[in-house]
Amino acid sequence: MFLKGNTVNLRALEPSDADTLYCWENDMSLWPVSFTQIPFSRFILEEFVNSAYQDIYTNKQLRLMVEDPQTQKSIGIIDLFEFDPQHARCGLGIYISEAYRQKGCALECVELVKSYTFTVLHLKQLFVHVNTGNAASLALFEKAGFEKSGLKKCWHRTGLNSFEDVWFLQCLNQAG
Repeated sequence: MFLKGNTVNLRALEPSDADTLYCWENDMSLWPVSFTQIPFSRFILEEFVNSAYQDIYTNKQLRLMVEDPQTQKSIGIIDLFEFDPQHARCGLGIYISEAYRQKGCALECVELVKSYTFTVLHLKQLFVHVNTGNAASLALFEKAGFEKSGLKKCWHRTGLNSFEDVWFLQCLNQAG
C-alpha cells in the first residue's frame, strides 16, 4: 500500500484495474467534469495500466487507485497532472464512486495527497479546476484548504453555444 488512511488507501495502478478504469473512463455522465470527449478502448487502458511506469518526474502525471481498506475494493481514483517540478506545483483530480460519496472518503484522499506532495515531492502548491455548478467539489476542496484564486469565464463548453465558468483553486504549502 502506498498511502494509508482511516477510511481509504491509495495505491499504484495494477493490471487488474483496467476493467474498472474502462467503466469509469467511459461513463459519459462523468465527462463534463473530467473534460473527456471520447471513449477509451479496453486495449488502450490495458496498455496504459500495464506499461505505465509510475514516475511522476518522467510522465508529469500520477494516477492512484482509491481503495476501501476493509474490502480492498477500488472506489475511486486520484490524478496528479501537469506536474511541474521547476515551479513546484501540480494539478489534482479526484473521482469517488457514488456509493462512497458523502462519507469523508474524498476529503481523506485529498489530505493524503496533500501530505505526499508537500512532504515527499516538496511542492509549493496543488491546484484544481472546478466548474462553478459543481457545488460538491467546491465544498470538498474549500474544506481541504484550497482557496479560490481566479474565475475562468466561459471556460468549459457545455453545449453548442453554451459555456460554464470554472473556478481555479489553489492550496499552498505553508511549510515550504
